Amino acid sequence: MVARLDRIPIWALPYLYIGIIGAGFLFTFFDIFDINVSFIQTCVQIVPGCSPESAASYLGLPVLLNLVGYVIGTLILSPLADRLGRRDMLLVTMVITGLGSLYNALVGDYVNFIIARTITGIGVGADLALVNTYINEVAPSGGRARYTSLIFIMSSLGAFLGVWLGLLLTTQPEAFPLGLPFALAGPGFTFGWRLMYGIGALLALIGILMRFQLHESPRWLISQGRVEAAEGVVAQMEAQARARVGELPTPSEIPVETQPGRIPYVEIFGNRLYLLRTLFLFVVWFIGYITVYAIAAGLTSLLAALKFPPPEAGLIVAIGSVGFVLVAIFDYAFGELLERKYWLPVAALLTLIGCLLIALGGAGNFAVAVLGSIVLFFGFNLWVPMTYTWSTEHYPTRARATGFALVDGVGHLGGSVGLLVIPPLIPTLGPLSTFLIIAGCLIVAAVIAQFGTATRLRRLDEVSP
Repeated sequence: MVARLDRIPIWALPYLYIGIIGAGFLFTFFDIFDINVSFIQTCVQIVPGCSPESAASYLGLPVLLNLVGYVIGTLILSPLADRLGRRDMLLVTMVITGLGSLYNALVGDYVNFIIARTITGIGVGADLALVNTYINEVAPSGGRARYTSLIFIMSSLGAFLGVWLGLLLTTQPEAFPLGLPFALAGPGFTFGWRLMYGIGALLALIGILMRFQLHESPRWLISQGRVEAAEGVVAQMEAQARARVGELPTPSEIPVETQPGRIPYVEIFGNRLYLLRTLFLFVVWFIGYITVYAIAAGLTSLLAALKFPPPEAGLIVAIGSVGFVLVAIFDYAFGELLERKYWLPVAALLTLIGCLLIALGGAGNFAVAVLGSIVLFFGFNLWVPMTYTWSTEHYPTRARATGFALVDGVGHLGGSVGLLVIPPLIPTLGPLSTFLIIAGCLIVAAVIAQFGTATRLRRLDEVSP
């Protein structure tokens, strides 16, 4: 039956499924990016003595605990998806994330804000692992990166929404280009950050209701020996494919291991191949996420610490997020042209260019800072969907969600380094050295990635038996 799946050359589930998964991912990335611009207002409101210039020093702890939540969620919930199924756990992760956002909207102090971010992180971390696992198990062999990138377009829209809503709701109106002339924050409107998290909770509710329509992953059903249930899904996919492309190729014989009783961690740590792959991918993600989170969660505070006025810093980030949307579309169109690992050096080079534009030409030059921000957002996100795909391809179906959770989820701790270590260095290092460190981490990750396995156009069961 796996061979029947592998012979299908197109996306053979209802296209509505892409929208359903994408809507959930839109919320997930809204949650990741909503803290970027809004945290300055949040900090001023709930932390005694916090100012826009000092907000960066308070950002590290909530982001760190949010990332610790990622690790907790991935290590606990993702293995359950390997045992209990992808679909049901996709519902659980979205419920947890939504409750965390609702809690965030209602907190009254810094401690509760941190707790709420931790709860949200538990849901987000596991959701990232499960969405990428699900997509790569139902996408055609020649289009796994393509369809992951299609979902990533929705992610980019979530990030775009999070940044621009933050600019609208949590910064004071300023004449362009110093800020957004119609921004709403002011002495009588200091709760915009609460609305941000309330909107996040509403988006989560929509995602939950939509996910009830998903089928279970047929590869997971097969790996669990649930052949009859898998037959129904596979037959539906074959019928949809035949209606669009005609007769399908004759399936080849592919041996499938079904071990529903095995613990996913045993599959990984008890197998030298998967253990080494896990260590390798963890290092790539950990170092790469230093760059990603220094920018994704902290660029506005970073720019403020570099003496950009907060409204102007927020506007630079908001316009720069256009680069995120553009790169998601680029990845969808061209992501399958190169082997997964080759995209990391390209991403690192563009990230370096963006950092140099901001550090060398951005101060006092709004246009150069905006150009640098767009290039930066394009660059530091270019590698992510391809490496999502690459990571899921490194594990067998019986432990795929757990494997992805280990490397991506635990790898998110690298993001805490980007936010705890880098901001305090700004006064000493200055803008150029600070941004070179941020870009340098992705360069190191890109070099390490070149020693990885080639997986493009190969069957999942061939790459990871």
